[in-house]
This record gives sequence, structure tokens and C-alpha cells, in this order.
Amino acid sequence: MPGRSSTSSGSTRYISFSGVESALSSLKNFQSCISSGMDTVSSVALDLVETQTEVSSEHSMDKAMVEFAKMDRELSHYVKAVQSTINHVKEERPEKVPDLKLLVEKKFLALQDKNSDADFKENEKFVQFKQQLRELKKQLVKPKEDGRHSEFDPNKDSSRAGNERDGIHADRENDLTEGVDEDMIVTQSQTNFICPITQLEMKKPVKNKMCGHTYEEEAIVRMIESKHKRKKKACCPKIGCSHTDMRMSDLIPDEALRRAIESHNKKKKRHSE
Repeated sequence: MPGRSSTSSGSTRYISFSGVESALSSLKNFQSCISSGMDTVSSVALDLVETQTEVSSEHSMDKAMVEFAKMDRELSHYVKAVQSTINHVKEERPEKVPDLKLLVEKKFLALQDKNSDADFKENEKFVQFKQQLRELKKQLVKPKEDGRHSEFDPNKDSSRAGNERDGIHADRENDLTEGVDEDMIVTQSQTNFICPITQLEMKKPVKNKMCGHTYEEEAIVRMIESKHKRKKKACCPKIGCSHTDMRMSDLIPDEALRRAIESHNKKKKRHSE
């Protein structure tokens, strides 16, 4: 029994939950392991997209991410059920120690009954994973400098998609014959690589979850800290943005953009050689 009565007769006015709380601490540490696992899966999935590996492999990473998200949800529910039970017993101060295991199971099952696929929209790691994949695909689907090929197609095994791509390629060739300046296209695609604070190409971009703008991590962190030290709100430095109360918790690594920048620089270096 995790609780302990203060008398030998079984009645109690005080129950010690130190053992339970210690176990909860261990469970929370396990949650951090799940978080690390999700980071690893996300990184591998982005590698697969970047190297244009078959779609089935990317799909396997997606399934792995779902399993991690389910584990995180179940563990969160169990931790919440235990904490809720402890708080209830502390408030009620019953004469006899209740069946804590039964109480926890009831609360846990009640939480599990409310599960749905929509829960994943609340899992920050899962949401970030889906967003990063979409962003990287957008970056890689940009036309090559010769204007004839797209660098990545997630549906390359589909004949229908192949026909659609042929149409897209034809349109691009037509655009080129109409005198579209290739250098202008490349310059426009690089616009998102520049930090609005430093006006330099980003090396470690982070995205603002609230407004979607990206910045060099060191620059934006320094800006927010400086503002907060002076008891002022930090506004998004992107011109025209209405977000006026930035916080450190709003920032997430933009892995897709970082990879796109590195890929662009590698190609530029190869061309110069």
C-alpha cells in the first residue's frame, strides 16, 4: 500500500504519498524519453524526404510517430489519474485508507474513454512533425535551376501523379520560353532564408508558433530577453506582423527550413566548383 496510516487500527488522519510521488517522478522521466524518441523519428522522416527515399519508408515513420503519440497520451492520462487521486484523498482526509489502485484505475479509464484521433492535434511534437514534413516538401518541390524537373515528388510511384507532373513540367517550360528570369526565381525562393533581425542567412532557424515567422535562434532569444529584462513586451520583428507579445515558449526549431538552407548551399558550392 503506497499510503501509510498514522494508527495501528487502520483509521488515519494522515497518509504519506512519498512512495507514489517518487514513482510519478520516474514516469515523468519516461515521458521525456518518449519526447526524445519522437524527435528521432522526426529527424529520420525528414532525412527520408530529403533523400527522396520511397514513400513507404516515410509512411513507416508516420506510423511510428502515431504510436509514440499514443504512448504519450496514455502515460499522461495515467499520471493525471494518480495525481487526481492523491489530491482527492488529501482533501477528503478519510478515516480509513481507500483502495488507491481502484480509484486510479477508475479515473484512468474515464480519461481513456474520451480518446480520439483529434487528440494528436494537441500533441506539440506530433503537430510539429507534420508541419516540418510539409514545409520540407514545399522547399524540395521548387523547380531546379534548369526549370525542367522538380526535386522531390512524394507520389512518384503513382502513374496519375506522373501525368500531373508532366503537365507541370510543360507549364514550367512554357514559362521559361516566355522569358521568366531564372535568377529572380532563385532569389525569391531564398527570401525565407534571411533572418528579419540580422538580415543574414539563418543557420539555426526557429519558428514562432503564434504567427509562423522564422528567425535566427540566437538573435530572437537575445531580443526577447532584452525586452523582458526591461519589463517590455517583445514584438515579432517581421515587418507587418501583428504579434506583439512573443515568449520563449512560442519558439520551436524549424528543422525543415534549416535543411532547405543547407541543401541550397551545398548545391551552390557544387555549382561554383
